[in-house]
Amino acid sequence: MGLKVFAPASIGNVAVGFDVLGLCLDKPGDEIIIKESRTPGVTISKITGGKTLPLDPAKNTAGVAAQAVLNHLKTNIGVDLEIRKKMPSGSGLGSSAASAVAGAFAVNEFLKKPLTKRELLPFAMQGEELASKAFHADNVAPSLLGGLILIRDNPTLDLHRVYTPSGIHLTLVYPHVEILTADARAVLSDTISLKTAIQQSANLSNFILGMMNGDFGLIGRSLDDVMIEPQRAKLIPNFYEVKEAALKAGALGCSISGAGPTIFAMSKNSFEAEAIERAMKAVYEQAKIPCTTYVSMVNNEGAIRC
Repeated sequence: MGLKVFAPASIGNVAVGFDVLGLCLDKPGDEIIIKESRTPGVTISKITGGKTLPLDPAKNTAGVAAQAVLNHLKTNIGVDLEIRKKMPSGSGLGSSAASAVAGAFAVNEFLKKPLTKRELLPFAMQGEELASKAFHADNVAPSLLGGLILIRDNPTLDLHRVYTPSGIHLTLVYPHVEILTADARAVLSDTISLKTAIQQSANLSNFILGMMNGDFGLIGRSLDDVMIEPQRAKLIPNFYEVKEAALKAGALGCSISGAGPTIFAMSKNSFEAEAIERAMKAVYEQAKIPCTTYVSMVNNEGAIRC
């Protein structure tokens, strides 16, 4: 008998926390069905929904993460993975991270939970590192653990859950263009001005304070990326028009999800989130650019067995 797990999408950076802040979404996400195999180690028998993703487990984020768990537990059991990609790659929604999380989580569930979720993080990170070529947990950690995650130090995975007030909703619009993380990083300057650094650190710290105190006004004033957004906005069609539409519709703030091209807006309730969704989508409809939209609450659970 097999079992199925789900690992949700995430918003990396959350505008003001480049590589150190991530937030878990209810949807979309990836599913993995895991079954026992006669072949020791990890086998990937099927992938649906992904664009030419490799079946070779050594070249697949889910496969690498799953094998890392098996290696850690020193077991020769064989497992077969069927990966159901239910989110687009290169979208800025943490697609590779969700697959890596699902791979590690599926093996742990199949072996009756020898490890805690927190203990699975390094193994999921090995899978994500294969795709991103960098070791940062701003997508993996929230997808696995849920909630809003602040990372003090990526190499040691020193990270912490930040309280989010009830009511917070996220509206996301994904224009159907692909931006690879490597390309999105290539446009970034290695240096920023002291003024920019000061403002960004002030925005990040006050955004966290606003969340912990349930101060929506402070959240809105602080959700302003003065460091990365100005450099990446040119990669995303109609970015500033979409952002303006979201803010006019009542968003607390609006910025780029991860490396893009998905744009996210934060709001206080579902009513506002749905109005913002209509406004953001209308910009792309007028520009005749196909897009997909999502409305989600903050997912405080992360990866689950389903």
